[in-house]
This record gives sequence, structure tokens and C-alpha cells, in this order.
Amino acid sequence: MQQQRRHNPYPLTWEIPLAVLLGVVLVLFYGLHAGRGLAIWLAGYGWHWPTPTALVSSIPGVVAGDPHAGLADGALPAGATAPVLVCIIVAELVLLAGITLLTVWGWARWGPGRILGMATPTQVEHVLGVSRLRKVRHVIRPDLYPKKRALR
Repeated sequence: MQQQRRHNPYPLTWEIPLAVLLGVVLVLFYGLHAGRGLAIWLAGYGWHWPTPTALVSSIPGVVAGDPHAGLADGALPAGATAPVLVCIIVAELVLLAGITLLTVWGWARWGPGRILGMATPTQVEHVLGVSRLRKVRHVIRPDLYPKKRALR
């Protein structure tokens, strides 16, 4: 009902969905490396992050379960193993859950089904709440609550 009365002069374009999609891809991309870092850390070898030049080129090795892919030479011992795939899956699931919650919150806040023009509970209490009614009770029922007169 409210949406028919309101006109939005700004049309929906491709820039915002593209930015959201790129943001999700970047979060999942870095989540892959964070999952591998978590696996190495849980295996007791400390936190390791790939070199900047190997961020993209190390993805196939990381997905294959190689904890050494993209790391600097000598960062891990030669025989170091870690549950890489399990930690990657856990990290990605946690990130997807966060993205989903953020999407639901954003859709409720800015999506087309949002309720426009509604007062917040704090604003309602300020205008119509019990505290306000008690303050102006002499106006509402002057017969029961006369104004206090100053002492002479």
C-alpha cells in the first residue's frame, strides 16, 4: 500500500549488484586462504599467509589440500601436513553464514519490502508513552489532576 504512494526517482542499475557480487567473491576468495592459514595454525606451525604475488596462483594448490602452496620457501617444514580442506570448508561455511545474515538484514532494511515512514519504539515512547502521559495528565484530565499552584 505504501509503495504505490511513493515514487523512487532513482532506478535500480547494475552497479550495486555488481559491487555486492564482487564483495562476496572477495570474501570467499580470502576465506580460502584464511581456512588454509587456520589449518596450518591448528597443526602447530603458526599463522602463515601467501605472498601477495601468489594469492591467485596458489588457489588450485590450496583447493587440492597442499598447505605449502603459495607460501614463501621455508615457511613450513617439508613434511608439514594439516587438515586443509576441512578448515577451508569450515571457514567458507562461517563466511557464507555471515554473508547470509548480512544480506537478510540489508534486505529488510533497504529492500523493496521495507516499511517506510514508521516510528521507532523510542520515538513512540517519547510521544505516546506512559511517561509523556503522566507529564501532561493535567491537560488530559484537569478535573482529576489540577495544575499545582505556587505557594504565596
